Amino acid sequence: MTRTLVLGGARSGKSAHAERLAAQAGKEVIYIATAGAGDGEMAQRIALHRAQRPAHWTTVEEKLALPQALATWRAPHRVVLVDCLTLWLSNLLFDGGADYPDVGAIELPSRFHAERTALLAELTQPRGDVIFVANEVGMGIVPYGAITRAYADEAGRLNQAVAALCDRAVFVAAGLPLVLKGEPC
Repeated sequence: MTRTLVLGGARSGKSAHAERLAAQAGKEVIYIATAGAGDGEMAQRIALHRAQRPAHWTTVEEKLALPQALATWRAPHRVVLVDCLTLWLSNLLFDGGADYPDVGAIELPSRFHAERTALLAELTQPRGDVIFVANEVGMGIVPYGAITRAYADEAGRLNQAVAALCDRAVFVAAGLPLVLKGEPC
């Protein structure tokens, strides 16, 4: 069982790198997509991703119950590619329709905490290979607004927690992978 985290900024090539890793694994590929088409631009992005994936890969769309989807689809003869953790995080933060304040403390939804805990627990189970894609959002200026800062903080915490449990972590910039942890890929 190999667990890999592929990090990078927007349009860094992280998804393409993760898809190459999945294809090279020589196993059945299950692609768990966490994005939802909330508007036309996002629908176009999803369509582009779908068109770029091999037709024989199984796609599972799961915006919220990622740990359960992993438990269902991970197996020794498969590699599960999750794209992406940061979209999943935003889905959890905004699923309940909370009206977050512009300033002050943010109380995160209880479902967020439960799903995050379940995800990290699932990663300790030897069910099969998994590759996570995540955005590295904390490399710029401190975001404006309480929920945006909370999102950046939680994305960083989630990336750290997942990386700690992964065998390999790769940072992708300009389409070039830099191995942060584990064997080169």
